[in-house]
Amino acid sequence: MVTGTFAKVPVTIHILFTKNLCITEISAMISLFIRWKGKKSVTYREARVYLDDLSRYGSVLGLDSIRGLLRELGNPQKDLKFIHIAGTNGKGSVLAYTSTILSEAGYRTGRYVSPTVVSYLERIQVDGTWISEEMFAEETAKVRDAVARLKMAGKPVPTVFEAETAIAFLYFRDMRCDLVVLEAGLGGALDATNIVENTVCAVFSAISRDHIGVIGNTLEEIAENKAGIIKPGCITVSARQQECVAQVLKQRLTHVGNGEAAFFQARPELARILREDADEICLSYREFEEVHTHMTGVYQRENLTTALEVVRALRTAGYEVSERAVKRGAERAVWPGRFECIGEEPAVILDGAHNEDAALRLRESMDRYFPGRKRIYIMGVFRDKEYRRIAQIMCPSAHTVYTVDLPDRKRGLPAEELAEAVQEYAPKTAACPGDLQDTADGIRQAVYRALQEAGPEDVILVFGSLSYLQLAREAYRSLKDSEAASGTSGAELRQAQNLERRGVR
Repeated sequence: MVTGTFAKVPVTIHILFTKNLCITEISAMISLFIRWKGKKSVTYREARVYLDDLSRYGSVLGLDSIRGLLRELGNPQKDLKFIHIAGTNGKGSVLAYTSTILSEAGYRTGRYVSPTVVSYLERIQVDGTWISEEMFAEETAKVRDAVARLKMAGKPVPTVFEAETAIAFLYFRDMRCDLVVLEAGLGGALDATNIVENTVCAVFSAISRDHIGVIGNTLEEIAENKAGIIKPGCITVSARQQECVAQVLKQRLTHVGNGEAAFFQARPELARILREDADEICLSYREFEEVHTHMTGVYQRENLTTALEVVRALRTAGYEVSERAVKRGAERAVWPGRFECIGEEPAVILDGAHNEDAALRLRESMDRYFPGRKRIYIMGVFRDKEYRRIAQIMCPSAHTVYTVDLPDRKRGLPAEELAEAVQEYAPKTAACPGDLQDTADGIRQAVYRALQEAGPEDVILVFGSLSYLQLAREAYRSLKDSEAASGTSGAELRQAQNLERRGVR
C-alpha cells in the first residue's frame, strides 16, 4: 500500500508499477511531478535548463512521442495551417522569402526554423519578431507539465526537438497565426514537424546527399524520406531537382491522390537577371517583374524563384498576395549565415555550407563575386560531414586556411585534425583550437589572425557549419570595436603588432 507523500499524488500509481520500474525510479518521478506541479511558472533561464535536460534523450526519428505530447497539450497544431518546407540546401532561404512575403501580404505568419544562427529564440517567430523570453518560458511551462504527466503514465518522453516543436505550435496558436511556415528538421516523413495535418503547401528546396545512413543511403531514398511531408489535398512546390528526385516527388503525389496539376516546379532558367553582385540580386521571373533581394549567392536565384512559385501556388488556393507584397517581402527578407557579408575592406563573408552541394555553390559564388582576390578561409565542421570533399572543393583557392573547433565538441571535428585534412589542398593552413572549456577563444583567434593577414581588397570567408557563425560574428565585431576605440586602422595594427603566425609558413 502506498502512503504518505505518494498517496497525495493525483495519478494512478499502479500504472508506474506495471512499467517494471524500480521503487527508486518511481520515487524520483513522483518527486519531480510534485515539484513541477507546485511551481506553475518558470523563468526563461529555467526553461532553457529544462530543455537542456531533455536533450539527454537524444534525437529519435518517429512521430509517436510528439503525437502523445501534442495530444496532452490539446493538439494546438490542428488549429493551424502550414506551409511545410523540406530539402537539403536552401530551406531557410525559401522560408525567409515566403514568410516575409506573406507578412507583407497581411497574413499573420509564424515561422519555425532550425538550426538557429543568431539566437536560440530565433527559431520561433511571428511576422519576423522572435518569441519573447517571457512567452517562451510560459509555453515551456505548459510543455513541462505535459511531459511530467506523460512520465507519470509511463509513456515515451519527447526529445528536446519535439518539445521545442510543441512550444512553437502552442505559441503560434496563441498568436492566432493565419499561416505557419514550418521548416522540417531532419528528413521529412519521420521528422517531428511532420505531425501536422493541415498542410496547405509542401515545399522542397534543392535535395542532395546529406545525412547519409540516417534518412537514406541513396539520393532516391533521401528524396523519398523528404517527400513524406506531402499530404493528401495539399499543393506541392519544388525547386529545380535532379530528374530522379523529381520522379520521387511525383510518385508521392500519385500515392496520396494529388494530381500533377497541384505540382509547381521552379524554373530558374526562365529568370532574367537584371543585376547581380555581392550586395543585391534583381530579377524578373514569369509574371513577377524586377524583384530585388539582398540575400546573395548564386543559389539565391533558385531559392527566390522557388518562393515565387509558392506565391503562384497559394494564389491558386485563394490566398491574395499582391505584386507589392512580393517585392517588399523579397527585398526585406533576411537569412543570417547564408553568404552574409558582415564587413568590408576586407570583405568578410559568413556561409553555413556544410555538404558537397553547398560547397560547390559557395565556390561558384566566390568565383563570381570576388574573382582574382586573395582569399583567407576560416573553416569548422562536424565530424559526420564530408569534410574532406568540402576541403577539396573549397580550399585550393585559399591563400590561407585557419581551422577551428565547433561549440559542440562531441560532434565537431577537432581543429588540428581538420587542419591535417585541409593541408593536402591548402599547404598554408593553421589550426586555432579553443581551450578545454570554451571554443570561442579559438574562433576569436582565427578571426584575429585572418584580419591581420588580410588587406583591404582581400576576402575572409567563414564557413563549414552554421553552429559557430554567431561566435565568428561576435569576434569580428569585438575586434573592429577595439580597432575603432584605439583610433588605428587595420593596417597600422598589423604593422604595430606583427602577429606571429603560429603554424603558418
